[in-house]
Amino acid sequence: MKKNLTIKETAEAVKSGEISAKEIAARYLNAVGGKNGEINAYLETFDDALARAEEIDRKVAEGGDAGELAGVPFAIKDNILIKGKTCSAGSKILENYTAAYDAAVIEKLRAAGAVFLGRTNMDEFAMGSSTENSAFGPTKNPRDTERVPGGSSGGSAAAVAMDGALAALGSDTGGSIRQPAGFCGVVGLKPTYGAVSRRGLIAMASSLDQIGPITKTVEDAETVFNVIKGKDKFDSTSLESKNPKSEIRNPKQSQNSKLKIGVLKYDRSGVSEEVNEALDESVEKLRGLGHEVEEIDLPNLRYSLSCYYIIMPAEVSSNLARFDGVKYGFSKQGDDLLGDYMATRAGGFGREAKRRIMLGTYVLSAGYYDAYYGRAQKVRALIRKDFERVFDSPGRIDAIITPTAPTPAFKFGEKTADPLQMYLSDIFTVSANLAGVPAISVPAPEGKDGLPIGIQLIAPWFMEDILFKIGKQLQP
Repeated sequence: MKKNLTIKETAEAVKSGEISAKEIAARYLNAVGGKNGEINAYLETFDDALARAEEIDRKVAEGGDAGELAGVPFAIKDNILIKGKTCSAGSKILENYTAAYDAAVIEKLRAAGAVFLGRTNMDEFAMGSSTENSAFGPTKNPRDTERVPGGSSGGSAAAVAMDGALAALGSDTGGSIRQPAGFCGVVGLKPTYGAVSRRGLIAMASSLDQIGPITKTVEDAETVFNVIKGKDKFDSTSLESKNPKSEIRNPKQSQNSKLKIGVLKYDRSGVSEEVNEALDESVEKLRGLGHEVEEIDLPNLRYSLSCYYIIMPAEVSSNLARFDGVKYGFSKQGDDLLGDYMATRAGGFGREAKRRIMLGTYVLSAGYYDAYYGRAQKVRALIRKDFERVFDSPGRIDAIITPTAPTPAFKFGEKTADPLQMYLSDIFTVSANLAGVPAISVPAPEGKDGLPIGIQLIAPWFMEDILFKIGKQLQP
């Protein structure tokens, strides 16, 4: 089998009979078997993956429609439900939880012919930037096993980077797809909030969470996005992924049309030299392609991280209140009912989950709600208005370019003792979640140590097509 096939090429090869879906699945499962012991990208591979591949092959042999993703092997983050499979969200409290139904994105991938290889490791309940917070051990970066793969979708990014899946799904609350994609040298897309249904995603922060693909190429990310997007009648926050302004902004969306791209003004002293150089090189490449590039300032983005770390823990506190040892999951007995709750949550949640639950409960408590949570929501509105100003005003910007993270992948333990330093890993990514705009991380030229560096592109709401166009031009 030819190496480095795209998703479309793989599906076409299966549908033409050039290669079998079973052969593809076996190849990737063998790769996982050889590498996962060291990397720990997968928490589990599914014993029915080959049977699913054989089902695709039978459909092809019978002349049926095997789907747009026929035989394409996927890795699925451990917080996305697959019926009959364990879904633990990287937490001891859900260690033995079996999903009762398929998530909306799983239904769509299954209908399109995808093969699910297994579930991938993650920071507990998606809380982290390094996949060091998993109850089942950390995931290592395939490019340098002394370094983190990023998080919280570190297992999904590592699975694609180590050639243990052709594509993966992750979830992004403040950069949890884009940052690990940048650290592992792959592509990660956070769609517009509502473009992809969240039904069947174990919630962390409901107004911020979004499911998206991690792939090797921008074209592959576009292919997966086009399969999983769209309104879901069971998810009231989901919308049709179509912006009526798209045709006005770029009449034909041709590869040759020129765009106006804003380079975010930021404090370069707080970003590593190699990341700054990678951004500069990417900007010059865009200029060389004829795009108009200018520096822009989004004044309220400086408050993004502070705003995010009030709103997100508040929603975490609410969403994780359901894990009490009574309904499902891990349970530990105490002296009475309250003791049961306390013993279960103390024993089931990890340190970072407890930290965020306590912080969120505090900012929502009587006497502090208006001072913290209420103000953070007002700042969130200002951040959204900053994006509206540059995207919709006269002389509007078509896309914004920034680093994905302030540094390349850091070493294990480097930031675990200082949560604030860990949180700063998300400084460039959280604003897209607060505003709900789509963003993508694409690989940039590697730094002096040969470590991957990600460049982030941000577009107006429901204009992922702009991200795909520029991303294809930037990708090495």
